[in-house]
Amino acid sequence: MEPAERLDNNHELTLQDLPYIIRWREDRCTRCGQCTAVCPVKAIEADVFSQRLVSSESNTPVPSVARSVIHVVKQVRDIDRYCTGCGTCALVCPTVAIEPEYNPHNRFLTFKNKKGEPFTRGGRRNDPSTSTLDKLKFTRISMLTDPALDAGRHEFHIRTLLGRILPAEKLPLEAGNSTLTVKKDAFIPPVREIYPIMIGSMSIGALSPPMWEGLAMGVAYLNEVENMPVVMCSGEGGMPPSLLRSRFLKYFILQIASGYFGWDEIIHALPHMKEDPAGIEIKYGQGAKPGDGGLLMSYKVLKLIAGIRGVPMYIDLASPPTHQTKYSIEEAVAKMIQSMSMAWGFRVPVYPKISGTRTAQAVLNNLARNPYASALYIDGEDGGTGAAYNVSMDKMGHPIASNLRDCYLDLVKQGKQNELPLIAAGGVGKSGNLAANTAALIMLGASAVAIGKYIMQAAAGCFGNEYNRCNLCNTGRCPRGITTQDPKLYRRLDPDKVAERVVDVFKSTDIELRKIFAPMGRSTQLPIGMSDGLSASEEEIARRLNINFAC
Repeated sequence: MEPAERLDNNHELTLQDLPYIIRWREDRCTRCGQCTAVCPVKAIEADVFSQRLVSSESNTPVPSVARSVIHVVKQVRDIDRYCTGCGTCALVCPTVAIEPEYNPHNRFLTFKNKKGEPFTRGGRRNDPSTSTLDKLKFTRISMLTDPALDAGRHEFHIRTLLGRILPAEKLPLEAGNSTLTVKKDAFIPPVREIYPIMIGSMSIGALSPPMWEGLAMGVAYLNEVENMPVVMCSGEGGMPPSLLRSRFLKYFILQIASGYFGWDEIIHALPHMKEDPAGIEIKYGQGAKPGDGGLLMSYKVLKLIAGIRGVPMYIDLASPPTHQTKYSIEEAVAKMIQSMSMAWGFRVPVYPKISGTRTAQAVLNNLARNPYASALYIDGEDGGTGAAYNVSMDKMGHPIASNLRDCYLDLVKQGKQNELPLIAAGGVGKSGNLAANTAALIMLGASAVAIGKYIMQAAAGCFGNEYNRCNLCNTGRCPRGITTQDPKLYRRLDPDKVAERVVDVFKSTDIELRKIFAPMGRSTQLPIGMSDGLSASEEEIARRLNINFAC
């Protein structure tokens, strides 16, 4: 018997295997070519087909055959060019002739690993139903016994403190005749008054120049015009030298991570700084990839980024998982925090950032004994990232709600709950409920929260969502121009528009926070740890967080 004929395309994927299927309307399409031109992954391409048409036009039904050439837009089935569902094609189509449609029956995870390399992506995990924060409600509404405040007319002061807050009995003060004097050689920890929502660490390099510039302009406007002391973290990689030497530095938190990228520029700028930064963040972990280091792909390391970071162009910039000069968290915390505090004359709050983990309490207890530690930043498993392995984002890490709650209750047992601030991050505003999520975390024990992916979506219209839509941050092909260093792509982004949206987001969130805090009678002091005002809709969550259960 002759062997069965092999099909040349037998090993190709079908469209049903892919996460998104392109729906193209031939009758509407004008063949303008805009969709194929803007697709960031080249998942669609123009093609030509020969069409055979059989017809009979005479009285005698003698069929005739005619052939015509038709132009089509075809979806590519190559796994390296699969459609990510970003919808850029639909955005530019003048006749609404094309759009990606999510395919819930896809088998993409079966085919995602190519050439022995695990699948990497940007964005964050995909299942919005896992958000504990969205299952919490505020059920302590004051009526007669504790008069509520009018959220629309009452004066509010929604602020928090970044820095170690010493109790009255520990302040190195001496009382004299109607005077208070500081004891000689006494150390008073530096403290900053900030807005309780900060923009988390997203570096120049991970973000495009217009995106980072837009965020920075928005932060400056909020501080100087709206009188809202919002701060923004630089992320690893340093900052432009002009900004380091400007008066706007006081609105930024400088991050030092295990790669030490960009720190040469910061050290050289130290003698010329007109203002101290708002804080120094020492990064040990990220919520989206706990136990793993940072990564900036080579195609993002162009001339501007290489110059700021002090590295050659076009090389992968990988940060090790830990600071390599330290062998333990105890030594790292002691040496890094003290050395950074000394660099700024003990005038700037210094704190570590760790990923959500069951060992967070061990780090916290170590910090509680360190007089120079100003806070602890915990990044939960829902935190976003520019680049991470899929398995890290979906299967590793600790949810922020329970991790934060454990740490806060630990501080309560030590009587230090008002001394060492906790900063919570990871999935805040994941479903769009920024104010509600922020208030819930504050009432679970956080002094402040940090946002990253939310502000990218709200300020620049990031296409990414929780169903693996887009998530091209790691490839440098961001169709919105947010996470790319390609001028052809980031010219699509207007930094002025980004700044306007940043201001809109914070001003509207401030109103919603007032609506939540007013019924609790809180106007000048955040309800940090006020867990009796919270209830959970699921009994297991209520029991785990030690709050009320309401159904």
